[in-house]
Amino acid sequence: MTALELMGRQAKIAARKINAESEKREKALNAMATALIENTDAILKANNEDLAAAKQNGMSEALQDRLRLTADRIKGMADGILAVNSYNDPIGKILDGRTLKNGLKIERITVPMGVIGIIYEARPNVTSDAAALCLKAGSACILRGGKEAFNSNNAITEVLRGAIKSAGLDENSVQLVQDTTRASATELMNLTEYLDVLIPRGGAGLIRAVVENSKVPVIETGAGNCHIYVDSDADIDMAKEIVFNAKTSRPSVCNAAEKLLIHKDIYEKALPIIAERLAEKNVELRGDERAVKLLDCIPATDDDWATEYNDYIMSVKVVDSIDEAIDHIDRYSTRHSEAIITKNLKSSDYFTKNVDSACVYVNASTRFTDGGEMGLGAEIGISTQKLHARGPMGLEQIVSYKYIIHGDGQVR
Repeated sequence: MTALELMGRQAKIAARKINAESEKREKALNAMATALIENTDAILKANNEDLAAAKQNGMSEALQDRLRLTADRIKGMADGILAVNSYNDPIGKILDGRTLKNGLKIERITVPMGVIGIIYEARPNVTSDAAALCLKAGSACILRGGKEAFNSNNAITEVLRGAIKSAGLDENSVQLVQDTTRASATELMNLTEYLDVLIPRGGAGLIRAVVENSKVPVIETGAGNCHIYVDSDADIDMAKEIVFNAKTSRPSVCNAAEKLLIHKDIYEKALPIIAERLAEKNVELRGDERAVKLLDCIPATDDDWATEYNDYIMSVKVVDSIDEAIDHIDRYSTRHSEAIITKNLKSSDYFTKNVDSACVYVNASTRFTDGGEMGLGAEIGISTQKLHARGPMGLEQIVSYKYIIHGDGQVR
């Protein structure tokens, strides 16, 4: 039995106990939040080791921001666990019920997934978010983080496991894969005997590899090639501030805007104003022919339109109509988050009906695509597929259901 198979077996055993112990789950989550705060110094020490290695290996500043933990960020992780714990137990909810003519009584109730695998990259906060959500939803989890964040993830996991054990639950409810090579990811994708579902969180390459190669059922989370379309009837000051927030507040995350589309009737006035605001954060603009002529910026290549930069870079395209904007989004979007800035109700309705992404905004930043911001407490990922779950996945999105049928001797 390999190390991963042993983890899978332990997770299966732990999952059965979690489902039966709702009060201990609540106690464990409270203990997890407290333990993170109490162990802040140890977690930051481990994170500093990861950051030192990242700098030595030439990781970009934006990606280092993804990796970096602070006391405030650790408090935010603890607050996220408490928020998750404040929600009603998602297990055992009766979704619907009916009595058939033959007297059979049928109920459809929520049940845990069982064992959830998560493969993710350099975001240590995912470790606590995923552990909390899975535990609250009655499932065990096997976490496989990236090598860049191994020390941070390991420190966080050990703290969480200790808290879970102190609450009387099996510490193997949460396990971290110690091997960060490609081999462990491949084995996890084939762990069909133990994993019920696999969720990848990270860049386009990671997600594509998991979707294409996993034998375990996958919930596809999306890379974030997010677009903002500034309509001909936009409020320019509003557009300026929304684009600035969506691009620069944290450019390394998946809900940051990467592309700016702007209507031809407004671009000569609006684009210089937006560009001036972005210049405050030294955002590099890459434009189509009209944008380059107006701004004297770098010409965008075909690859630019499909790239998630995760950096202070944004591509700009001038479009002749709202339909051209929607067509461009349809071709290049990762189906994550898109926004329209407009004062025209017909345009906003047309955009929201015709853009096929998990989250579509009217006059708001794409940065709100987040479980915490949307009132889910935390998220295990942003699903960009259409089956089972779509958008931020909180507690209700990581449970399944089954039918319970009561009879009194009926036969067919």
